[in-house]
Order: sequence, then C-alpha cells, then structure tokens
Amino acid sequence: MEVSTELILNALWETLYMVSVSLFFGGILGIFLGVLLVVTRKGHILENLFIFSIVNPIVNIFRSIPFIILLVAIIPLTRLIVGTGIGTTAAIVPLVLHIGPYFSRLVENSLLEVDEGIIEAAKAMGATPLQIIHRFLFPEAFSSLILSITTATIGLIGATAMAGAIGGGGLGDVAITYGYQRFSTITILVTVIILVILVQGIQSLGNTLERKLRRV
Repeated sequence: MEVSTELILNALWETLYMVSVSLFFGGILGIFLGVLLVVTRKGHILENLFIFSIVNPIVNIFRSIPFIILLVAIIPLTRLIVGTGIGTTAAIVPLVLHIGPYFSRLVENSLLEVDEGIIEAAKAMGATPLQIIHRFLFPEAFSSLILSITTATIGLIGATAMAGAIGGGGLGDVAITYGYQRFSTITILVTVIILVILVQGIQSLGNTLERKLRRV
C-alpha cells in the first residue's frame, strides 16, 4: 500500500512541530542546566559543590535512559501535563526531558572552552557573575553553541522518529504504520530520504553559521 503525498506532508509537519517546540523548551532547560553545571563547579565564578553534586548526577541519570524507555516510563506525567499519553503533542513532554539534559552537556562543553583569562579579566573589571555569564561567557562561546544547537536538533529528529513507535505521529509513525507493518518498502524509503535531507540541511546550516560567526 502506497501512502499519499498529503499524508507524508502532514507527517513532515508533525515532525517539524515536535522538533521546534521540544527544542524551544528543551533548549531553555538545557541552557539553564548547562550554565549551572559550569558556574557552580569547583573554582568557577559561583562555586557551589552542593548544587553541582545534585545537578550533575540528575543530568547523567536522564542522559543514561534510552529515549524509547523514557517515552514509556513517563506516560503518567505526560497524561498529567497534556491530558493524553499518545499523539504528537504528548510526545513533546518526553522529548523535552530527553533533549534538555543532553543539550545541557553540550552547553557545558561550549562554555568550558572559553579561555579562563577572559573570565579573570572580567572579574578584574568588576563584572558581576551575571554580567560574566551574559557579556563574556555566551558571546565567546556563541559559535560553539551554534554547533551544539545543531547537534541537539539532529538528535531530536531521530528521537521524534522513535516517538512514532507509540503513536507519537510524524515521519517515524508513517514509516512504522504504513511502511513496516504494511510491508511498503517505498514508504520506508521515502521517509528515510526526507529525514536524511532534513539532517543534512540542518547540519549544513549550522556549519555555515558557525564559520561566519568565527570570522566576525
């Protein structure tokens, strides 16, 4: 059985919807956790080993849970938040909890790349911790953060495909329901091609932006 163009386009829209909304909320969570992991570590501007020792293992725990397991494990929480455990909107909840901790590590790595001399210079100028984060850390790490966002977005595309396994909608759902279960090789091939194009396009855009920012 072949699928219609309308069905493919609708699935593509659902995938883009899940990725964009999850990236927005997961990005906010990831930036917050990433900054917290950096500034509270030993020797940094807001050293607090108590907070670091709590946040660090929590991030590790969520990162160690395979997304397909997380998807099923938090269905009660998903129902509590959006009123249902299946569907495109319901998939956003586990996607945010999946990408947030993952993105936080990417943010952490990007911020740790900033030369300590810049931070020391900011302290010498009397900058507050908030000013150091906002005016020194983020601007210096911006090009690296672009690549981090690119990596997170591509990871989300893969996760949305897995969300289709439990009725999350999107291209993954089409590939499983109309491709695998109905033995339609062409359907699987079409969805794979679209996913490859999406990933290649996002990676190319991220690389281009990163190169331009490094030249500024």
